[in-house]
Amino acid sequence: MYKKWSTSDKNFNQVAADFTGVRILRQDPTENLFSFICSSNNNIARISGMVERMCEKYGERLCELDGKQYFSFPSVDKLAGKTVEQELRNLGFGYRAKFINQTAKRIVEKQDKNWLETLRLLPYEEAHAELIKLPGVGAKVADCVCLMSLDKHSAIPVDTHVWQIARRDYLPKLPQTKSLTDKVYREIGDFFRNLYGDYAGWAHSVLFSADLQKFNKLKTVKKARKQTSTESVPKKKVKKS
Repeated sequence: MYKKWSTSDKNFNQVAADFTGVRILRQDPTENLFSFICSSNNNIARISGMVERMCEKYGERLCELDGKQYFSFPSVDKLAGKTVEQELRNLGFGYRAKFINQTAKRIVEKQDKNWLETLRLLPYEEAHAELIKLPGVGAKVADCVCLMSLDKHSAIPVDTHVWQIARRDYLPKLPQTKSLTDKVYREIGDFFRNLYGDYAGWAHSVLFSADLQKFNKLKTVKKARKQTSTESVPKKKVKKS
């Protein structure tokens, strides 16, 4: 796939050399959905802390290792409880507490514990449309769930990084808006789907990883090592006849 994407995109070809092996996990839809609801206007450290507290509060104890207890991710039924919203607010979830509780209730009301899994059987557009009906779930969160849990390999989650990548490297004529509009969101997603095909979401994840600052540092180290290695190779002396 890397070879195919590199052939159709010179920019991807340059990036791919330093970012081989990027993979998409097929995560549990319930865990993925509620974790991404926590991600709204948040950073990775806080998101991880929220998910951990949610598991400790509503999950089942799994084991203890090196003095630390581990818990399962809560069931939808647990998250739909009457006192959950206030309890999550007390745990520092803020406005996300309401979205988590309301979304869990909506899923329970469908009277199908496997409702999220059944979305795997729908076309991408239909699965996406069902997800954005849930409280706190916008286009990006829906695309994250589609890509990482529902086997929709062409889903393109467009966040600030992907928006910047698109404007900088592919679509310089995109409107200079202060926020990402629905129209621009769709335009970016459609562009990458046309460029990369059925597995566009996988290719997009390589570009996304390469744009993260912490990975750019790793890329710099790799290039430096390569340069050092090249310089350390002794040059052959050519005898003049």
